[in-house]
Amino acid sequence: MPIPESQLETWSHQGSITQSSNTYNTIKNVLEANTTPYAGKSFKVFLQGSYGNDTNIYAESDVDLVIRLDDCFFSDLDDLPEEDKAAHKQAFSDATYTHVDFKRDVLSVLTAQYGSAVKAGDKAIAIDANGSRRKSDVIVATQFRRYSKFRSTSDSTYVEGICFFNAAGERIANYPKLHSANLTAKHQASSKWLKPMARVFKNMRSRMVDDGLIKAGVAPSYYVEGLLYNVPNDKLTSSYQDCVANTLNWYRQEAKKVDLVCANEQYYLLRDGYHTCWPQAKCDAFVEAAVDLWNKW
Repeated sequence: MPIPESQLETWSHQGSITQSSNTYNTIKNVLEANTTPYAGKSFKVFLQGSYGNDTNIYAESDVDLVIRLDDCFFSDLDDLPEEDKAAHKQAFSDATYTHVDFKRDVLSVLTAQYGSAVKAGDKAIAIDANGSRRKSDVIVATQFRRYSKFRSTSDSTYVEGICFFNAAGERIANYPKLHSANLTAKHQASSKWLKPMARVFKNMRSRMVDDGLIKAGVAPSYYVEGLLYNVPNDKLTSSYQDCVANTLNWYRQEAKKVDLVCANEQYYLLRDGYHTCWPQAKCDAFVEAAVDLWNKW
């Protein structure tokens, strides 16, 4: 039998807002203090992830922040002709205060404030939960520009994102503000079904992990949101039961999987071997487990 509408409706509810908001504002104030080593630099602190996108659930309590240095940036010039690449090289010089310097300074600021609760991970700086403070991950990034044209600094076209480096030194570029803006536009275009449905599927994922249908980590929230971003708006309608059934059937029977895109529309959703893509085998496993959960409820 299908999962009852009442259960799906419960799963559609947003998780903690007040504690997440307080956690974000407290850490943001620490990062923006005028006593930091980078206080004179140009930078921005903003949210990314489920809380920032209004798709967080109660089981998913992390607060994800980005602190982005804007005094320097990395560029993707792959789509440029050689003359544009040459013009770009001539227009800019190497930065004197780099991402390495910035990450070192941010880590020192957070450690001075939160002590042993701070741990530098593979991609982010983690801050453990304590009392009413939620667990947080801070991505230390620089501005990233994917150029489609560069004739000069006043005659260029690029998509703006962020980039950072993992522990192995690999550069990872992403577009959290585009992801968030596109999700919100899709939410409005789908008669406001998208974000509740993202929460439904995340809660389904938690249940599937608990029931042993999939392993933890198979379906990160970012990719679940990306999957739903591709669902045609006419499939998100009428009821939570219809939305779930329509989404699963669409993916299994209609979706051109090779063409699906991440919500930022800068990367394909399903590809193997990329930091920014979901291996299709994991997406397939998530969908099949959801079908199993639905059919055996």
